[in-house]
Amino acid sequence: MKRSHHCNQLRKDNAGSPATLIGWIDSLRDHGGVFFLDLRDREGKTQVVLDPENQTLSELFPKLKPESVIEVKGEVRNRDEGTENSNLATGDIELFASSIIVHNQSKTPPFPMDDSADKVGEDLRLTYRYLDLRRESNLNTLKLRHRASMAIREFFDKQDFLEIETPILFKSTPEGAREFLVPSRMNEGKFYALPQSPQQYKQMLMVAGIERYYQLARCFRDEDLRADRQPEFTQVDIEMSFIDREDMYALIEGLLSTVWKETLDEEITTPFLRMPYHDAMNRFGSDKPDMRFGMEIQDFSEDFRESDFKVFAGTVKSGGSVKAFNAKGLADITQGELKHLEETAKSLGAKGLAFIKSEGGEWKSPILKFLSDAEQETLKSKLEVGDGDIIFFAAGSWDSSCNILGRVRLEAATLLEKRGQALRDPKDWKFLWVIDFPLMHFEEEEGRYVASHHPFTAPVEEDLPLLESEPKKVRGQHYDIVLNGVELGGGSIRIHQPDVQKKIFEDVLNIPADVVKSQFGYMLESFEYGAPPHGGIALGLDRLITILAGKESIRDVIAFPKTQKGQDLMTDSPGTV
Repeated sequence: MKRSHHCNQLRKDNAGSPATLIGWIDSLRDHGGVFFLDLRDREGKTQVVLDPENQTLSELFPKLKPESVIEVKGEVRNRDEGTENSNLATGDIELFASSIIVHNQSKTPPFPMDDSADKVGEDLRLTYRYLDLRRESNLNTLKLRHRASMAIREFFDKQDFLEIETPILFKSTPEGAREFLVPSRMNEGKFYALPQSPQQYKQMLMVAGIERYYQLARCFRDEDLRADRQPEFTQVDIEMSFIDREDMYALIEGLLSTVWKETLDEEITTPFLRMPYHDAMNRFGSDKPDMRFGMEIQDFSEDFRESDFKVFAGTVKSGGSVKAFNAKGLADITQGELKHLEETAKSLGAKGLAFIKSEGGEWKSPILKFLSDAEQETLKSKLEVGDGDIIFFAAGSWDSSCNILGRVRLEAATLLEKRGQALRDPKDWKFLWVIDFPLMHFEEEEGRYVASHHPFTAPVEEDLPLLESEPKKVRGQHYDIVLNGVELGGGSIRIHQPDVQKKIFEDVLNIPADVVKSQFGYMLESFEYGAPPHGGIALGLDRLITILAGKESIRDVIAFPKTQKGQDLMTDSPGTV
């Protein structure tokens, strides 16, 4: 049972030679008593023709079924002129079969084994994931993931990094996402937690003098799932000693350039654009802005401070913001589409969604009667409003108005694309570093400050005096790498001084001293033994592959993903124990 070639290997040069192929039957054809089948393996397909004079094969053919595993021995022959298949790499030849062994007869698959299966319900495909993965598109995605992983490993090896595995059984910590807990049999009443990331371990590796570490790390978060989240996922985890932010920018730009070249054979432009967090929010309403299209948000707070429209004026005088953007070409929006945008805004805390349409040479809006001629002219000038455009507004706190219009902007782009506008080319690679994030933000429900990234992020040095007096103004040495509206990863320069780290834990984040000692005591102590300045980043490998493969969901690039309910339908897990 040894094949001489795989199913994408034979060419004209092999004509006249014997060959043995093993694989799955892709299709069967009876052309007037001449029997053909396409044999498929991981590498491709080869056409097999059965000798019509061979009674054994002729009797076997009607019993064969697609997806059965067979072994074929025969002679390689050139196809007759005019019957070549230019769509196949092996399309100039065929294998003239002399014998066939059926290793395993297949039942009829529950869905087609070609791209038409994409229209089949996802639950059915995930239940039979081992069949779904046989399809060429899914197989190619796994190959792409493999090539990207190899490129990553080779890149880091050339940069003198060490690949080191960190433990999967960790401890529960008070910061971050909800964790999966694992009871310890040998330590009654005690629990491990599956790691949300190797964050603390990789910092300990820096204290240990490793200097350059990376890992394709398995991570776990017990969160509600969506297209870009799974309960278990893989991240490219990196930590380096003796660096600053500039070193990290250069490293990651080099890594992504390498991955794009090795997988897509495309050159990407470096260095990447950089944008402070507040600029990203003000202009795009998102800390992971999609910059492939315009429709930038503008602030009109000062323009409406003394407005007769009390909603806007009152918001500004109470310290809030009035913002707007022009969805160019969307004035023909339907009532249903407008209602959808309004519901989107309301889901983020808005009371409604004010708008002005510019149609047929006039403006139309329920709020128009409240706006002065000067205010309307300001809107028209700053937003470059033309016929066929529509303006959307948000009024509220700075962050809520940014978030609301950020989401409406993306939804408006989707509506414009349905009308034929090409706004978001998937091959238009707009890489961006978002920097200068706030070190922390105030969580109203908890009544305390929480870390924007994580509590190990170092403050920007010139902001250190503000830690106690004005913590909201302290910037963190945090950086996110963003591509086309997707956060590929985030990282920071870390705190390496024990007194600063203790101050952040206890005085700023208000974590009780006993909790700090029990959860992070070993880290604080390690910093007293010569911890080097260090920093790192983690990139979502699944998200990265999703973009490279042009897929919609990370489920499409994971061999055995979970559903949105966190279930593995193939193995029927989780289950009772």
